[in-house]
Amino acid sequence: MPVVEPPDPPGPGQDSSSSSYRPVPATDDRGGGRAGRFWSARRVPAALLALVVLGASGLFLYDVAAVRADRPAMRWRRSLADGLAERPLDDVWVRTGAGVAAALGLWLLLLALTPGLRGLLPMSRRYPGVHAALDRDAASLVLRDRAVEVSGVQSVRVRTGRRKAAVRAVSHFRELDEVRADLDSALSAAVGELGLAKPPKLSVHVRRPAKKG
Repeated sequence: MPVVEPPDPPGPGQDSSSSSYRPVPATDDRGGGRAGRFWSARRVPAALLALVVLGASGLFLYDVAAVRADRPAMRWRRSLADGLAERPLDDVWVRTGAGVAAALGLWLLLLALTPGLRGLLPMSRRYPGVHAALDRDAASLVLRDRAVEVSGVQSVRVRTGRRKAAVRAVSHFRELDEVRADLDSALSAAVGELGLAKPPKLSVHVRRPAKKG
């Protein structure tokens, strides 16, 4: 059973109650290997880069072949070569072009070195060859459904991230501390049942409905 830290007592006169405790310990997944994040294929950036490189390579190859065949080089390449030869390095256009090229290069490096797919939460690997993940929206839906079953809860909003699940509940009857305690118990069990490799830390906040008028 997961061990849950007791919630902090609310201060005097508070109309809301919050709780933050450690996540449920991850299930031992040594039998199936390390449960790492999923890597995005990033097909759109790769396709765009391939098209740009292919088009530029085709133009330069055609121009070089034309020059080898004793034909004049393309006007755009002559203009580009003359412009680069005449413009100083501190020219505005030269700096702008270098900045854009550097930004695109850093963007491509970032895409190559980061996994992406932040919307998927890796699950524990209990069997070799099985690598599963749970969508963050699906995890939020499971926690929300579990929270609305608690007596006294009127509405719940859940936002699940990679490291933290923020739960905002509205209670229209019962004491806030009692509702918070039941939410702590129900949600801690629900997080454990998700089977995530790195269960998110829960942050539970309970308040009264806003007064009308």
